[in-house]
Amino acid sequence: MPDALELLKIRRSVKPREMSGPGPSPEELDTILTIGARVPDHGKMTPWRFIVFEGDARVRAGEIIAQVFAQKNPGAPPADIEMEKRRLMDAPLVIAVVSFTRPHPKVPAWEQELSAGASAMNIVTAATALGYGANWLTGWFAFDRDVLDGFGLKPDEKLAGFIHIGTPSKAAEDRPRPALSDIVTRF
Repeated sequence: MPDALELLKIRRSVKPREMSGPGPSPEELDTILTIGARVPDHGKMTPWRFIVFEGDARVRAGEIIAQVFAQKNPGAPPADIEMEKRRLMDAPLVIAVVSFTRPHPKVPAWEQELSAGASAMNIVTAATALGYGANWLTGWFAFDRDVLDGFGLKPDEKLAGFIHIGTPSKAAEDRPRPALSDIVTRF
Protein backbone atom coordinates (compact mmCIF):
# COMPACT_ATOMS: atom_id res chain seq x y z
CA MET A 1 0.00 0.00 0.00
CA PRO A 2 1.47 3.42 -0.94
CA ASP A 3 2.48 6.00 1.63
CA ALA A 4 -0.54 8.23 2.35
CA LEU A 5 1.17 11.54 1.55
CA GLU A 6 2.72 10.20 -1.66
CA LEU A 7 -0.66 8.82 -2.71
CA LEU A 8 -2.35 12.19 -2.15
CA LYS A 9 0.39 13.98 -4.10
CA ILE A 10 -0.01 11.79 -7.19
CA ARG A 11 -3.72 10.91 -7.11
CA ARG A 12 -5.46 11.58 -10.39
CA SER A 13 -8.73 10.63 -11.99
CA VAL A 14 -8.93 7.75 -14.44
CA LYS A 15 -11.48 8.07 -17.23
CA PRO A 16 -14.16 5.37 -16.93
CA ARG A 17 -13.58 4.38 -20.58
CA GLU A 18 -9.99 3.60 -19.54
CA MET A 19 -11.16 1.16 -16.83
CA SER A 20 -12.03 -2.50 -16.99
CA GLY A 21 -12.40 -5.38 -14.57
CA PRO A 22 -11.71 -6.58 -12.15
CA GLY A 23 -13.32 -4.19 -9.75
CA PRO A 24 -12.97 -4.27 -6.00
CA SER A 25 -13.70 -7.52 -4.17
CA PRO A 26 -16.57 -7.53 -1.64
CA GLU A 27 -14.03 -7.00 1.15
CA GLU A 28 -12.38 -4.12 -0.69
CA LEU A 29 -15.79 -2.57 -1.39
CA ASP A 30 -16.59 -2.73 2.34
CA THR A 31 -13.27 -0.99 3.03
CA ILE A 32 -14.02 1.71 0.44
CA LEU A 33 -17.51 2.34 1.84
CA THR A 34 -16.23 2.34 5.43
CA ILE A 35 -13.66 4.98 4.51
CA GLY A 36 -16.36 6.89 2.61
CA ALA A 37 -18.36 7.08 5.82
CA ARG A 38 -15.38 8.31 7.87
CA VAL A 39 -15.57 12.02 7.15
CA PRO A 40 -16.20 15.23 9.08
CA ASP A 41 -19.86 15.16 10.11
CA HIS A 42 -20.72 18.00 12.49
CA GLY A 43 -23.66 16.98 14.67
CA LYS A 44 -23.30 13.31 13.65
CA MET A 45 -26.09 13.81 11.13
CA THR A 46 -24.85 11.36 8.46
CA PRO A 47 -26.13 13.58 5.63
CA TRP A 48 -25.22 11.08 2.90
CA ARG A 49 -25.73 7.51 1.84
CA PHE A 50 -24.44 5.28 -0.94
CA ILE A 51 -25.99 3.39 -3.83
CA VAL A 52 -23.80 0.63 -5.28
CA PHE A 53 -24.15 -0.20 -8.98
CA GLU A 54 -22.33 -3.32 -10.14
CA GLY A 55 -23.13 -6.14 -12.54
CA ASP A 56 -26.67 -6.00 -13.93
CA ALA A 57 -27.55 -3.04 -11.69
CA ARG A 58 -25.47 -0.87 -14.05
CA VAL A 59 -27.59 -2.11 -16.96
CA ARG A 60 -30.85 -1.39 -15.13
CA ALA A 61 -29.61 2.09 -14.19
CA GLY A 62 -28.65 2.73 -17.81
CA GLU A 63 -32.13 1.74 -18.94
CA ILE A 64 -33.62 4.34 -16.57
CA ILE A 65 -31.24 7.01 -17.83
CA ALA A 66 -31.97 6.18 -21.48
CA GLN A 67 -35.73 6.07 -20.93
CA VAL A 68 -35.76 9.52 -19.31
CA PHE A 69 -33.45 10.86 -22.02
CA ALA A 70 -35.72 9.50 -24.78
CA GLN A 71 -38.82 10.99 -23.13
CA LYS A 72 -37.20 14.41 -22.85
CA ASN A 73 -35.60 14.25 -26.31
CA PRO A 74 -38.25 12.68 -28.56
CA GLY A 75 -36.23 13.31 -31.72
CA ALA A 76 -33.03 11.79 -30.37
CA PRO A 77 -31.31 9.34 -32.71
CA PRO A 78 -31.13 5.73 -31.52
CA ALA A 79 -27.33 6.03 -31.21
CA ASP A 80 -27.74 8.81 -28.62
CA ILE A 81 -30.24 6.75 -26.63
CA GLU A 82 -27.86 3.78 -26.74
CA MET A 83 -25.03 6.02 -25.48
CA GLU A 84 -27.20 7.07 -22.52
CA LYS A 85 -27.84 3.39 -21.72
CA ARG A 86 -24.11 2.85 -21.34
CA ARG A 87 -23.43 5.75 -18.94
CA LEU A 88 -22.52 3.45 -16.04
CA MET A 89 -21.10 0.52 -18.02
CA ASP A 90 -17.41 1.34 -18.47
CA ALA A 91 -16.21 0.75 -14.92
CA PRO A 92 -17.17 -2.50 -13.17
CA LEU A 93 -18.30 -0.58 -10.07
CA VAL A 94 -20.09 2.73 -9.67
CA ILE A 95 -20.98 4.22 -6.29
CA ALA A 96 -23.50 7.05 -6.15
CA VAL A 97 -23.11 9.40 -3.21
CA VAL A 98 -26.54 10.65 -2.18
CA SER A 99 -26.66 13.94 -0.28
CA PHE A 100 -29.49 15.28 1.86
CA THR A 101 -29.81 17.95 4.50
CA ARG A 102 -31.87 18.31 7.63
CA PRO A 103 -32.70 21.48 9.51
CA HIS A 104 -30.33 21.92 12.45
CA PRO A 105 -29.67 24.99 14.63
CA LYS A 106 -25.87 24.57 14.54
CA VAL A 107 -25.20 22.69 11.30
CA PRO A 108 -26.19 24.62 8.15
CA ALA A 109 -27.19 22.79 4.99
CA TRP A 110 -23.95 23.90 3.30
CA GLU A 111 -21.89 22.09 5.92
CA GLN A 112 -23.96 18.94 5.47
CA GLU A 113 -23.46 19.08 1.70
CA LEU A 114 -19.72 19.52 2.19
CA SER A 115 -19.73 16.36 4.30
CA ALA A 116 -21.25 14.46 1.37
CA GLY A 117 -18.52 15.87 -0.88
CA ALA A 118 -15.86 14.77 1.61
CA SER A 119 -17.43 11.33 1.57
CA ALA A 120 -17.18 11.16 -2.23
CA MET A 121 -13.54 12.21 -2.13
CA ASN A 122 -12.74 9.63 0.54
CA ILE A 123 -14.25 6.95 -1.71
CA VAL A 124 -12.05 8.10 -4.61
CA THR A 125 -8.96 8.15 -2.38
CA ALA A 126 -9.68 4.74 -0.83
CA ALA A 127 -10.17 3.13 -4.25
CA THR A 128 -6.93 4.71 -5.46
CA ALA A 129 -5.06 3.48 -2.38
CA LEU A 130 -6.26 -0.05 -3.17
CA GLY A 131 -4.76 0.23 -6.65
CA TYR A 132 -7.92 0.96 -8.64
CA GLY A 133 -8.68 3.81 -10.97
CA ALA A 134 -11.45 6.12 -9.78
CA ASN A 135 -13.33 9.08 -11.18
CA TRP A 136 -16.01 11.26 -9.57
CA LEU A 137 -18.48 12.39 -12.24
CA THR A 138 -21.94 13.83 -12.54
CA GLY A 139 -23.64 14.54 -15.88
CA TRP A 140 -27.15 15.70 -16.73
CA PHE A 141 -28.72 12.56 -15.26
CA ALA A 142 -27.20 13.24 -11.82
CA PHE A 143 -29.45 16.31 -11.59
CA ASP A 144 -32.56 15.08 -13.37
CA ARG A 145 -35.41 14.49 -10.93
CA ASP A 146 -36.98 11.73 -13.05
CA VAL A 147 -33.70 9.78 -13.08
CA LEU A 148 -33.22 10.34 -9.36
CA ASP A 149 -36.76 9.07 -8.70
CA GLY A 150 -36.00 6.03 -10.86
CA PHE A 151 -32.93 5.35 -8.71
CA GLY A 152 -35.08 5.49 -5.57
CA LEU A 153 -33.95 8.85 -4.19
CA LYS A 154 -36.37 10.64 -1.90
CA PRO A 155 -37.65 14.09 -2.95
CA ASP A 156 -35.23 15.84 -0.56
CA GLU A 157 -32.18 13.88 -1.77
CA LYS A 158 -29.63 14.91 -4.43
CA LEU A 159 -26.64 13.22 -5.98
CA ALA A 160 -23.19 14.49 -5.10
CA GLY A 161 -21.99 12.32 -7.96
CA PHE A 162 -21.08 8.91 -9.27
CA ILE A 163 -17.71 7.39 -8.38
CA HIS A 164 -16.59 5.04 -11.18
CA ILE A 165 -14.05 2.43 -9.97
CA GLY A 166 -12.12 -0.19 -11.92
CA THR A 167 -8.76 -1.44 -13.04
CA PRO A 168 -6.96 1.14 -15.19
CA SER A 169 -6.25 -0.10 -18.71
CA LYS A 170 -3.36 2.38 -19.05
CA ALA A 171 -1.47 4.85 -16.90
CA ALA A 172 -3.56 7.94 -16.20
CA GLU A 173 -2.17 11.17 -17.57
CA ASP A 174 -1.75 13.99 -15.14
CA ARG A 175 -3.19 17.39 -15.91
CA PRO A 176 -1.74 20.80 -15.15
CA ARG A 177 -2.17 21.73 -11.50
CA PRO A 178 -2.35 25.29 -10.15
CA ALA A 179 0.80 26.83 -8.75
CA LEU A 180 0.47 27.43 -5.03
CA SER A 181 1.40 31.07 -5.63
CA ASP A 182 -1.80 31.41 -7.71
CA ILE A 183 -4.15 29.98 -5.10
CA VAL A 184 -2.65 30.76 -1.69
CA THR A 185 -2.80 34.07 0.14
CA ARG A 186 -1.74 34.80 3.68
CA PHE A 187 -3.86 36.90 6.01
